[in-house]
Amino acid sequence: MVIAGTGSCLPATVLSNRDLERMVDTSDEWITTRTGISTRRIAGQGDTTSRLAVEAGQRALLMAGWGPDDLDMIVTATITPDMTMPSAACLVQQALGAGRAFAFDLNAACAGFVYALAVAERFVRQQPHLRALVLGAETLSGRVNWQDRGTCVLFGDGAGACVVTGSDNGHGLLATRLYSDGRLWSLLSMHGAPSRNPALASPDNDGSYIRMQGREVFRYAVRAMEQAAVAVLADAGLDLGQIDLVIPHQANVRIVASLAERLGLPLEKFYLNIDKYGNTSAASIPIALDEAVREGRIRRGDAVLLCAFGGGFTWGAAVVRW
Repeated sequence: MVIAGTGSCLPATVLSNRDLERMVDTSDEWITTRTGISTRRIAGQGDTTSRLAVEAGQRALLMAGWGPDDLDMIVTATITPDMTMPSAACLVQQALGAGRAFAFDLNAACAGFVYALAVAERFVRQQPHLRALVLGAETLSGRVNWQDRGTCVLFGDGAGACVVTGSDNGHGLLATRLYSDGRLWSLLSMHGAPSRNPALASPDNDGSYIRMQGREVFRYAVRAMEQAAVAVLADAGLDLGQIDLVIPHQANVRIVASLAERLGLPLEKFYLNIDKYGNTSAASIPIALDEAVREGRIRRGDAVLLCAFGGGFTWGAAVVRW
C-alpha cells in the first residue's frame, strides 16, 4: 500500500504558554522543561473535527492528483468526533462530495492513525485498486479540564491525512504492529456523555474530559513504543540503522528522548513538532508526516518508522518505504 499524498490542517488560534500562565497555576518554564511544548493550536468558531479533517483531506487529494470521486473508503481516527452519530468520517464524506466511498470512524486514542493505516492496508491488500483517505483529526480543546494544569497544557487541535492505494513496486507500507492492554484503561481515560439511564450512570462521571496519571503513562509509553518499533522492523526485514526518519506520536519531548535512547538512535532522526502544536492525539503523526514530506525531510526510497501510544492502552508502529 503506497501513500500517494499527505495533507494537514491546523486552526488559526495559537495558545502560548504565556497565555496559559494567566489561566492556570503554571509557567512557561515549567511547561517547556517537562513537555517541550511552547504553543498549541485551539479550535475557533466552526473549527469542528470534521471541518479540519475535510481540509486536511483536500490537501492530500491535491498532492495525489485525485478527486473526491476517486475515493472508495474514508476512515477517520478520532476520540473527539463532532457527535456520537453519525461518524466524523460520514460528515467528511458529505463535505468532500465523495459519494462512492464507504466511511467510518476508529477510536484508538493517540495510536489511532497507526491503527487506521493498518485497517486501510487490509482493505487495499484485498482490492489493490482501492483508494482510501486515512485521517487523524481531533479537537481536544473541548475535552480538557482547563483547571487541571497537569493536562490542559498538553493538548491541541488539528487534523492530518494521507491517501493510499495499492503498490507492487516495493514501496509503501511494509509492516504494521498493533497492541492493546485494557487492564490499564484508568491511567488515561475520558468519559462520554452522562447516561440517560440512571441504572447505567457512572458515579465518577463529572464531565467528558481527559483524565491522566502522567507519571505512569510516561513509564508505559516508552517501553511500549520500543517494543512495537523493534517488532515491526523485524517484520519489515529492516534494522534500526536502515531507518531514515522516525515520526513518533507527539506527546512529550521527554518520552521521545527516552525512546531514542532506548533504541540507540540520535534524536536528530526523530521528526518533532510538539513545540508548535502540543499533543493532538490521533492527528499528531499525520500532521508531522505531512510537514516532513513538504519540508523535504522524506525522499523517495526512505524508510520511515511511525510509532504511537495512547489511551486504552493502545500502541503500535508501522514502517513505510517512501
